[in-house]
Amino acid sequence: MEHKRLTLFAGHYGSGKTNIAVNYAIKMAGEGKQVCIADLDIVNPYFRTADSEKVLRDAGVTLICPQFANSNVDLPALPAEAYRLVEDKSIYGVMDIGGDDRGAYALGRYVPAIKAENDYRMVFVANCYRPLTKTPEEALEVMKEIEAACGLCFTDIINNANLGPETTPETVLDSVSYMETLSKISGLPVFAHTAAIPVAAGLAGKLTPVIPLQLQEKYFDLPTQKPGNRPLWG
Repeated sequence: MEHKRLTLFAGHYGSGKTNIAVNYAIKMAGEGKQVCIADLDIVNPYFRTADSEKVLRDAGVTLICPQFANSNVDLPALPAEAYRLVEDKSIYGVMDIGGDDRGAYALGRYVPAIKAENDYRMVFVANCYRPLTKTPEEALEVMKEIEAACGLCFTDIINNANLGPETTPETVLDSVSYMETLSKISGLPVFAHTAAIPVAAGLAGKLTPVIPLQLQEKYFDLPTQKPGNRPLWG
């Protein structure tokens, strides 16, 4: 898997972008890269990269998150050190962008530097089972809103089709035609499909490429998904 120096994940609320960003950062760190992940989500206070602070630290990933994240502050402030991701070319940066167009505004301040370097991948995380992206056309509308808000265009799509703990391999396989249509109407390639580790195992030989995901602690619904009992990247 080819890595860009900067990888940005954005999508609709509940698409799973934060969990994917955390897993992706840990994967790169496991390959010996110096990795820093920034949580730019100042909109959604419930699922944050900060929820995985310990596991990121144990993997050697530097975490930058909004001040007062995981506190009772309604709108945390973006930390100044987030500029490190666009300024320090010796690290691989991962950005978790806030949901929808409102959250994407926070990315705008970094866009000129990102465009100037031109070594980035901006990934739209799609879940066809979410209420407001049930059709490829609805997902495309969300994509365009995010692009307009931040001033940066998506380069790839990730299929994160899931129904939480009820997800099966068939759940993911049934989303393939949706992703093919979204790819066609957006003109963007499907970078990968994702699934929790037990589900990913059931997709072997049926779908490729599949990224096995270890779920964040707040997402641990399945009996096998407990902290520390599995590697974070399959």
